[in-house]
Amino acid sequence: MTTVHDGQPEADDGPGQAWELAGARDGFERLWTPHRMVYLAGEDKPATADAGPQCPFCRAPGRSDEDGLVVARGHLAFVVMNLYPYNTGHVMVCPYRHVSLYPDLTAAETVEVAELTQTAMRVIGEVSGCQGFNLGMNQGAVAGAGIAAHLHQHIVPRWGGDSNFLPIVARTKALPELLADTRRRLAQAWPAG
Repeated sequence: MTTVHDGQPEADDGPGQAWELAGARDGFERLWTPHRMVYLAGEDKPATADAGPQCPFCRAPGRSDEDGLVVARGHLAFVVMNLYPYNTGHVMVCPYRHVSLYPDLTAAETVEVAELTQTAMRVIGEVSGCQGFNLGMNQGAVAGAGIAAHLHQHIVPRWGGDSNFLPIVARTKALPELLADTRRRLAQAWPAG
């Protein structure tokens, strides 16, 4: 049972009915992000580790840059926006070839992934004014790779204070710019090659 004190519900030791708390003020603001449910539910995640149309990193280069969220294309690898970014400007560098582990890259692929990573950092820094970066590859599902079958290097721009309470308490990121807008700005700033 719930009692009311100074206009606010106050729970006693016993469990209350859910409907009793439906309008209860708890001091929290709500930032609804229903678009994240597709990620949490695993939508668009490959059912198998095979290359082909079920793999988003195999699929993206076959689309237009805008539809595939591709920022830049190299000969052996490409730069693509992260569909579920940690921060605005979060991109990934992927080889075109469907390989899962870093040691599986050829020497030429390794060089191009590194060069695209360097260029992406320069472009993101110029466009966004970020103060730092996180770079990383999660190798295997156990290491946190959401799509373990196709290698991808994360480049996450960082600013002082960008990790506030939302990711910690609410598992939510507030992103100030749409992916298509960020992709366009980065692609426009990408050096001609």
